[in-house]
Amino acid sequence: MTRRSIHVEGYSHTNPIPVASRVGNFIASSVISAIDPATGETPASFEAQCAIVFANMRAILADAGATPEDVVKVSFYMHDLGGRGVINRFWTEMFPDEGSRPARHSQQQELMPPRLISADFLAVIESGER
Repeated sequence: MTRRSIHVEGYSHTNPIPVASRVGNFIASSVISAIDPATGETPASFEAQCAIVFANMRAILADAGATPEDVVKVSFYMHDLGGRGVINRFWTEMFPDEGSRPARHSQQQELMPPRLISADFLAVIESGER
């Protein structure tokens, strides 16, 4: 199988690392930060950062030929675990069917300021190619 690096217009890492990698029907993301692709900035509020992380996740999935339905696990890294309620609002928007949600892990971690949240995910595309 061939590995394909995933790059999203306006959103990339400063190191020579793709935002995700796809092999066959498997997709693994690198860290997804709260950098707004339109401005290159990170907003100050946790809620605004969550919105950008989820938007960036959607953009990565789309570029990889996947949808939120293909996500099997998401890990969140937060400066303060008290933000889970905010994440839940975006979570239920992205994954509305409570009978079909990915696994999730949240961990408190020191992040590079001004970042308050980051994430990564694993996805499996059912058909193998899109």
